[in-house]
Amino acid sequence: MIVGGDLLCGQRIVENRLTGQLGISRPPLREALRLLENEGLVRQVPRKGVIVTPLTLHDIYEICTLRAEFERMAIRLGVPVTDPARRQRCQQALNAMATAAQTGDRPAYLERSFEFHVSVVGLSGLARLEEAYRSLQLQMMLSMALNRRAREDHESLDGDVARHAHLLEIIDTGDPHAVLDELATHGDRSFLDGIEDKVDGHTDVALTWLAQQRTTGKEHR
Repeated sequence: MIVGGDLLCGQRIVENRLTGQLGISRPPLREALRLLENEGLVRQVPRKGVIVTPLTLHDIYEICTLRAEFERMAIRLGVPVTDPARRQRCQQALNAMATAAQTGDRPAYLERSFEFHVSVVGLSGLARLEEAYRSLQLQMMLSMALNRRAREDHESLDGDVARHAHLLEIIDTGDPHAVLDELATHGDRSFLDGIEDKVDGHTDVALTWLAQQRTTGKEHR
């Protein structure tokens, strides 16, 4: 529910409401919340209870920067694709996205979308790079959820699948520079429009980065 965007950053988690929605009792819910706290997705706040951990602008800067650098490194190392199994993995991940889009299950779709990007990173053939990328899964999926909400008025899930299919077509050209250009205009940062009015944590480096994102003119809005 957090990654799917049903619970927003900073929102208080009401146990009674969640037990009813999920059809579970309080003990397993509290255990789940404990695990989420270990992952950094929720936190205990005195006199308020459990809340979804707010994302700051600096958090978003770090997440987006690391994601972009990991993906660029993977493309530089993995394109042209020399291992058919790696290419097939990308296709299977894209097919799974298409299936989830047909059901309209947004949380499942976000998971499949993340797995597609993992498969792209996997083109590098570096297991440790893929592990490093996966270590940020929950944080990346939070930003993906924000981005999906920002784009859902003008892009359906099927449209999102088509956008990722186009990325795979560019990968098939074997031109890493073309893939890097496509990643720069992939539309994964649409949620940055007006983001500084929605989150705290306005560090100088994050504000400079945000300004750069807006002045490059490379993002599809």
